[in-house]
Parts: sequence; structure tokens; C-alpha cells
Amino acid sequence: MKITDNTLYLEDISAESLVQEYGSPLYVYEESVLRSQFRQLRSGFPEELLSIHYSMKANSNQSILRILREEGSSIDAVSELEVRLALESGFEPQQILFTGNNNNIEEIEYCVEKKVLINIGSLALLELYGERHPGTTVSVRINPGIGAGHHAHCITGGPDSKFGIYHDQIDSVLAMSKKYSLTLNGVHSHIGTGIFSSEPMLEAMEMTLGVAEKFPDLEFVDFGGGFGIPYRPEQLALDMKDLSQKMTSRFRQFINSYGRDLKMKIEPGKLLVGPAGILLTTVTNISDTPKHRFVGVDSGFNHLLRPTMYGAYHKIINAGCASGNEEDVVVVGNICESGDILSKSGDEIIRSLPKAKIGDVLAFLDVGAYGLSMSSQYNFRPRPAEVLVQEGQSRLIRRAETYEDLTRCFVEIK
Repeated sequence: MKITDNTLYLEDISAESLVQEYGSPLYVYEESVLRSQFRQLRSGFPEELLSIHYSMKANSNQSILRILREEGSSIDAVSELEVRLALESGFEPQQILFTGNNNNIEEIEYCVEKKVLINIGSLALLELYGERHPGTTVSVRINPGIGAGHHAHCITGGPDSKFGIYHDQIDSVLAMSKKYSLTLNGVHSHIGTGIFSSEPMLEAMEMTLGVAEKFPDLEFVDFGGGFGIPYRPEQLALDMKDLSQKMTSRFRQFINSYGRDLKMKIEPGKLLVGPAGILLTTVTNISDTPKHRFVGVDSGFNHLLRPTMYGAYHKIINAGCASGNEEDVVVVGNICESGDILSKSGDEIIRSLPKAKIGDVLAFLDVGAYGLSMSSQYNFRPRPAEVLVQEGQSRLIRRAETYEDLTRCFVEIK
């Protein structure tokens, strides 16, 4: 992304021309950014020690998956259909780790059939798995007792979290594995998302390694993901170089004491694909009240849920007038809900932007993760197209939905 002559360009293509060609609203992904994010992350760890499992819930477009497969990524999947899509995108079964959450037994059976490694996060499901598949190999997700993240809804560890087997129940896990002759080859934990300092990750790592040493047959320890990206201008990026060095050093110490070689797994999603994505929208209305000037666009929280759900900040750029005389505005969507405020940041809703007019293209940055993947058809509005850009070329990687797509699943009652 760059700004030239006050105009936003994505891989040397102006944002406005992309909207003219593919329509508005529009998700656009910069391929070079995606590849660069993966390579930078991988470079911080010894290659023989680390396995990166892309958390595909962040963005499951098949073109994104195939690019990451080319880069050497594996997959973190959380549903049966994610597993299926990963397999159809060229990933081998052994590259996929299925970490379910309150999943039904049919999803587990599908993974067994496809020879995908299963990561189980409750004693009840571990027992059910053991009854059906005694003498097999499985890994377990542990709740390390601590959590972290940018919002309460993003914390996935600690006593208030539904995720994982609590760390004080390890004796029950070991007893169950003995009862059903299960080989527990992996221990997994995940404390949350939107983490910007090393301390909570390293603290959770210590908790997880303290649990891992009790398992005699490990092949890997998975420390999850949640690595934050700087959405706000004043935000400092997580120092992944520092964190990777500290994680590597500590893991090598653990390997030496454990007495056998192990793999370290991590599960980044947002860190890889978030900065690569931009949502382009078109200004459709400008209105005033005694308190605010509202700039309305042809999208909403049906396409970018994070501001409404988390109060999450996304930088907004006027693609054809990136700088100029600014005014305080509230950027809102076309969804019939008062909460459809795209300029929301915490409890604040006002944003200072170059003066916009109807027809201008507004770009919302860092939408590659949890943009389309959390989108909906609310208000009976279709989801936008997705476009991949690279070296001045663009290609459609998912067409926009149509009325026919929205009505396809209706069943006529006669």
C-alpha cells in the first residue's frame, strides 16, 4: 500500500480503479504483504524447531490458503468444513491440526477418517474419543489458567474461558489416556488474541511447559497464536523478534530436560493476513445533526464487524484524497442498526478525516483477518467480492454474492 499524488494505491493499482472494475464494497488483499508477513515470522525461529499453523478462521479464502501453503504453512482448523477446505486446498492431513470447541462427535469422526490430527479440549470429549478409538494418538488443549487479549471476548484462557481442559485436571487426562491406551503426542494452549507484549505469552508458555513435562510421549507443544498487529497509529507492534528469541531459548531448555526432540507449534492468523487486507467502500450519503456529521457508506458491520463487536479501531483513508482539510465525522454503514458505526474506537465514534463527498472511496485498513470471515447477510445484503493484487495485476478470488445466492437455500412450502 502506498499513497502517491494524494491517491491510495494497492500494489500499484489505485483503489478507485479497483472499485470501478469490481464494484463496491470490495475486499482487496495484497499478496506481497501476505507473503512478507509469513516470511518475517518464520525468520525469527529456527526452521527445524518451528511449525506454523495458519489459523484459517481469520480468512479462509482458498487463494489465501494456497499462498500460505506455498510459503510452507500448515493449518489450524476449528470445524469439519475448515478441515475439508484445507484438504481441498492441497494441505496434507498431517499438516492440519483440528482444535475443536464444543464440537460434535461427527466432526471428530470426520477427522479420524481423514487422518487429521485431533486436539481435544474437554475431559468429556476425551472420554468419548477414547471409547470409540482406543489405542490411537491424540493431543489435548489445556487451559493454562491465564488469559490475555485486547477485549474480554478475545480472551481464551483463565477460569472465565470455555476453552481447554483446566491445568489442575491433568491427572484425570493421564488416567483417561491410560484407561483407553491413548498416546498423547501434543499439548496445546491459547490465551487470547490482540497481544502486544511478550510477558503474557511467556507466562502462558511456562504454564504450558509445566503441564507438558507430565506427558511422556510428546511430539510437539503448541503455544497458540493471538499475536497482535498495530491497528492504531500510536500502537507499537509486538516485538516478534524478541519474543521468538525468548520462546526459542526457553523451548530448547525444555527439550534438553525432556530428553527428546520436539516441535514447537504456533497458530498465527491476524498477524499473517490482517495487514494484507483492505475493505473499499463508497460514500453514499452525508447528513448532519446538531452533534455530528455522518458520512454514510455502502457497507456496514455486516462486512466489518470488529468495530461494533469489539470497539476495534480500523484506520480509514479517503482513497482519492488521502490528506487535506479535515473535519470531524462519524463514519456509518447502511445497516438498519444504531450500532452500525465503522469509525468506532472503544467508546469514541468521531474520526478526523479529509472532507468527503458522495462518490468518494473510503478504505478501511487491516481487514484481511476477520473481515469477510465474520461477515453476514444481515438486512438481506450480499457479501462483497474478494480481489487479490500483485505487481500491478488484479484477479477475482471470490465473486460478490447475488440475490440468487441469498435465496438459494430457501425451501418452498407447498
